[in-house]
Amino acid sequence: MKVLQNGRLVKFSKEQTVGERLAGASVTKTAILLAVSRAAVSRFMTAYTNQGKTSSDESNSGRKPKLSERNRRTMKRFVSQNCRTTAAEVTAELDCHLEDLVSTKAVRRELHKSNIHGRAAIANPQVTESSAKM
Repeated sequence: MKVLQNGRLVKFSKEQTVGERLAGASVTKTAILLAVSRAAVSRFMTAYTNQGKTSSDESNSGRKPKLSERNRRTMKRFVSQNCRTTAAEVTAELDCHLEDLVSTKAVRRELHKSNIHGRAAIANPQVTESSAKM
């Protein structure tokens, strides 16, 4: 049942190891059951008891977001005040408030994540009594 990914045990096996140990199985029984070394079982349990987690911070890897949650709220508030604001105008407004400059594409991406899309309004013809009778 040894499941390796890039030379490391996957998260499921680590969680299963911790679960077996918490259920009362010995280190040796857990190691035999999951086909890992006793040292690995001890290492997983030590990490779990000390840090309360079964995986490393690898899931939190990657590029950090350009805008903070506060900046996103500011951007949404600015757009909601005038729905005809262009992405370039929003970018210029954000650049006044931020120390790091933001691209127009990043602003558009964040607005789309917030379900705000630039769409042209549909022209509704004015219906009068004379045109309604036709």
